[in-house]
Amino acid sequence: MSSSSYSPAPAGLSVERIPVPTSPDATEAPDFRAFHDLDVAHHLDLWGDLDRCSTLAEAVLFWQGNAYEERHVFLARLDAVVVGRGTLTLPLSENTTTAGVDVLVDAGYRRRGIGTRILEVLEGLARERGRVSFDAFCSEPMRLIVPGAELLEAKSGTGGVPLDTASTGFALHHGYSLEQVETNSTLPLPVGEELLRELEEQATKLAAGYSVIGWQNRCPDQLVDVFARLKSLMSTEVPIAGLGWEGEEWDANRVRVEENTWLAGGVAFTAAVARHDATGELAAYTILTHREATPGMVYQEDTLVAPGHRGHRLGMLVKIANLRRVQTLWPDATSVMTWNANENRHMLAINIALGFKPSGFDGEWQKRLE
Repeated sequence: MSSSSYSPAPAGLSVERIPVPTSPDATEAPDFRAFHDLDVAHHLDLWGDLDRCSTLAEAVLFWQGNAYEERHVFLARLDAVVVGRGTLTLPLSENTTTAGVDVLVDAGYRRRGIGTRILEVLEGLARERGRVSFDAFCSEPMRLIVPGAELLEAKSGTGGVPLDTASTGFALHHGYSLEQVETNSTLPLPVGEELLRELEEQATKLAAGYSVIGWQNRCPDQLVDVFARLKSLMSTEVPIAGLGWEGEEWDANRVRVEENTWLAGGVAFTAAVARHDATGELAAYTILTHREATPGMVYQEDTLVAPGHRGHRLGMLVKIANLRRVQTLWPDATSVMTWNANENRHMLAINIALGFKPSGFDGEWQKRLE
């Protein structure tokens, strides 16, 4: 959420759902391009770059939705001028009583009731669909956490967000509670081989009986079913504080949908997994993605070690394997970006050992109607 205003909505304001184009370049979709332009302007204003912003092609393909999640996008206009946007996501396979909401108002039109009106539309549609729990998140730079400034502590997780920011005020005013805080961290590339070798030697001592393998852009057919089972654990075995999300069920088709969406949107990826030699079971995995539109940045997606295989430093081993691949696959990359729940101390410790430094934070917000 990226607005703060408690005024009545101004006359002449409309909030309407807009269609998502079928073509990734959105050539014949001026409304969607305006929707995406607001996101671009917001990232440039807040971060000074587009490292955390999806490309137009990615946005088109994501907001088309799929069999697992319905997705809707909205534009707000004031006297025909585009002044804000909203998004609504409706899970279809699990978490079918929840909805994801996001509000963004153009910087020149904030504190005029526009964000409130957008949120009312999103929540109203979600209620019509039987949703009784609304989730939202807000990403902001670490510079907003000023030493000595008052923090709003997470209700059920660890850490807090600045109490005096516009996003915090907006969320609290509309009945949302802060459930979890994530740390956004960045790692300069390349990582020194001496450090990687030292960490790898330490981890290998505890990882007897496991092999690290990997792939680019498509999971091998002979592994996709066992990989899908491991992906299912990602929604239940990572800290979610009090967000109350149900576990996701992944199968081979769901894996392929994610892969195909990434590739169609210009996103390449590399996966590293740890396989238990005796059983063939996949015990850990990590994924890095890369976009030609932002060649200097690599994005850390999921990292997970399955229960029953923890304590063998497998998280470190698969991360090291993927970092080495980055230097071959994407030699122009200069940094890797990742996000971790503040209470996920084990994964944070791995990232700190590799050299990640905090660069931002995410507040995870929730509003429950029952």
